[in-house]
Amino acid sequence: MRHHFGDFLDRDGNYWTIVPNRERYAHQIDDVPDGSPDITIVTVGKGDKNWSRVLALANLVELTLHEPTTEQLAAIGSIQSIKRLRITHARPQNLDFIRQMHGLEELVLEYVSGFSDLLPLGSLPNLRALHMENLRKVSDFGGLETAANLRYLAIYGTTDWEQPINNFEFLRGLSQLEVFALWQVKCRAPYPAMLPTVLLHQLKKLSIHRSYLCAEEYALLEEGLSGVEGATWGFGETVARSQIRLPHDDLRSGLSDDNIRANHPEVSVHSDGVRFIGDPASLWFEFTGRGAGRVKCSSPSAEAKCLEKSEQYDGMKLQARALIERERTGWCSMP
Repeated sequence: MRHHFGDFLDRDGNYWTIVPNRERYAHQIDDVPDGSPDITIVTVGKGDKNWSRVLALANLVELTLHEPTTEQLAAIGSIQSIKRLRITHARPQNLDFIRQMHGLEELVLEYVSGFSDLLPLGSLPNLRALHMENLRKVSDFGGLETAANLRYLAIYGTTDWEQPINNFEFLRGLSQLEVFALWQVKCRAPYPAMLPTVLLHQLKKLSIHRSYLCAEEYALLEEGLSGVEGATWGFGETVARSQIRLPHDDLRSGLSDDNIRANHPEVSVHSDGVRFIGDPASLWFEFTGRGAGRVKCSSPSAEAKCLEKSEQYDGMKLQARALIERERTGWCSMP
């Protein structure tokens, strides 16, 4: 799958200042004068004949490497001024070239493969925001455990490939983490794989779709991360498989667009201003958890099935409370 050039970074808060993906080509190295002290942002690729100019930019703080050569990757480690780095479509055998970039604060790795060891990232003392997408050879994220100042972490697969994650034990070292996002991932560890999250006392926001983990993990997250944005799924949700135009006699048709966006998430406003809602005939109730199933809302068995799933989910939450208490008590009593 080719890179989308979309900006998947959650720019709420002050975690990211790196330019959006679509703006990368406004900073091409071939347009940069030799040694210019005014240049702070640059994009370099394999087709750039004058790429070595980047090494003489004393005030460079942001660099995008798009389809870089091996030589280009090896050279950037010497640029100590860089604070923001994006690498897309590369196949380095390792990430050792990043180890010496001690000033690095923001790092984006998109469609980067060839390596499996993330330990070099854990050695970056100032790294505060990390977005990783489609790292084909990585499944062990243990190397991140020593990235003690990390405040934002996103691990993404793609629409046609789920990023494997062996376990989440690495989270135990990320005490400053405030935002944690997973998209198109699969966890290889058994329940309770997400137990380390209950020690993330600084966590403010969690982004995980209800279909990636087993239902027990979501129940655990709900119990352990009370008050964290995004850490509420319940036993399921109603999903419309198709849309219809909002009827003119519907009260919501007279509301402003701002009101709709703020108070009526069930209504979508298209670019032409037309409003749509879910088609009642296409409504399904999708249960929380990987492979948990669904039931059509119009089915005679829908109510009984939902009640069954709700009771099961409540039982999972009760089970999780005991695990969480043991984890927190055990952690606090450690020398």
